Amino acid sequence: MAKQRTIANEVTLTGVGLHTGKNVTMKFVPAPENHGFAFKRVDLEGEPVIEADANYVVNTQRGTNLEKRGVKIQTSEHVLAALVGMDIDNVLIELDAPEPPIMDGSSKFFVESIEKAGIVEQDAEREEYVVNEVITYKDEASGSDITLIPSEDYEITTMVDFGTKVLGTQNATLESISDFKKEIADARTFSFLHELEMLLENGLIKGGDLNNAIVYVDKEISDATMKKLEKAFNKKKLSVKPNGILDNLTLHQPNEAARHKLLDVIGDLALAGTRIKGKVIANKPGHYVNTQFAKKLSKIIKLEKRNKVPKFDLNEPPLMDVTQIMKMLPHRPPFLLVDKIIELSDSHVVGVKNVTMNEPFFVGHFPGAPVMPGVLQVEAMAQTGGILVLSTVPDPENYLTFFMKIDNVKFKQQVVPGDTLIFKCDLISPIRRGICHMQAYAYANGKLVSEAELMAQIVKTKQQD
Repeated sequence: MAKQRTIANEVTLTGVGLHTGKNVTMKFVPAPENHGFAFKRVDLEGEPVIEADANYVVNTQRGTNLEKRGVKIQTSEHVLAALVGMDIDNVLIELDAPEPPIMDGSSKFFVESIEKAGIVEQDAEREEYVVNEVITYKDEASGSDITLIPSEDYEITTMVDFGTKVLGTQNATLESISDFKKEIADARTFSFLHELEMLLENGLIKGGDLNNAIVYVDKEISDATMKKLEKAFNKKKLSVKPNGILDNLTLHQPNEAARHKLLDVIGDLALAGTRIKGKVIANKPGHYVNTQFAKKLSKIIKLEKRNKVPKFDLNEPPLMDVTQIMKMLPHRPPFLLVDKIIELSDSHVVGVKNVTMNEPFFVGHFPGAPVMPGVLQVEAMAQTGGILVLSTVPDPENYLTFFMKIDNVKFKQQVVPGDTLIFKCDLISPIRRGICHMQAYAYANGKLVSEAELMAQIVKTKQQD
């Protein structure tokens, strides 16, 4: 497993926000393991933090805009794309304004700052979402869609069709996220003339100039409009070049627009909160469809984390067979519900129960439809946990275990004859005075079947002569 990474030193950039036009100082700050990406508004009382989370997206008008408890971050995507592209996991982004600096409209300067800061490896392993099944999202209104399929690397393909003669259809592909700096980072944001006029009328792009946005001229420009543009961009004279771009800006690549759309996809999908191992195919992507897909992906990842089944080799010789278990636990058939122990440490235990039709409870639960009672699944988890707590005393045969509390019990799948139940119990807090507080899970057939938070106490019995 790869290790998590953060930057080695703080690094600062200054510039203006694209839409606010406000001067802004932005600082990349090293962050601890499992921190992820987050923005801190140092200009506000209490210096509130907004995590880079798709659930905080409030609108996607000309950028991906986040809001948490009234605190806003605008156009977050270029910064986040740079962090993902540079293989970073944990960074705090401090801002003294609501919007990161637009710089040249790409991620280039953010990438250079990260390189300047240096990158260090952390001790914790990186969490990665490995795509095993196709995941899709489609916006019926725009016809935009995103598909995520299995792949050995994080790959992205964007296919864009702007429906204009000046730009038309473009594609871009990044075969490995490690090529982000070379292939994608310098792709600049762009706008069409008809959009530009609307933005100016609505008081946006106050920080825009011809050095940080490509303007594609998709309509005739009147003299009055040209004068407005010259005033907005503080230029004495503007013109349209043969390639249909306003003024004399030179494209970095012929498909720079599609590459920038790919950059936006990377930044927006960072809001899912987990590194992706899979291929993204984005057809006519935009911030709305990107962030909606990020929300869907985030939910899937959280659900799979919750229901993830650990891998155990049931063919390995057990640490304890049923005879050894009976030397430690006071339970006896037909109420002994653990057949073997396959893992045992100071903080966790894993036990196995082979469920057969010979179980006495199937006689009445239920005739013709045998199902293992949920209460017995909880009892089996508790017996497994009993092995953990009794392993801390030198004479376990002289102790009994008693339930103190059961919380948050959930049953998700039926357990029937033929199933092999695997119980995993982890300590929530250290064992003190014989009291064991643990989180317990039961798995069967590659699925989580039940879970519970258990508290039990071991009590010493009168020893026999």
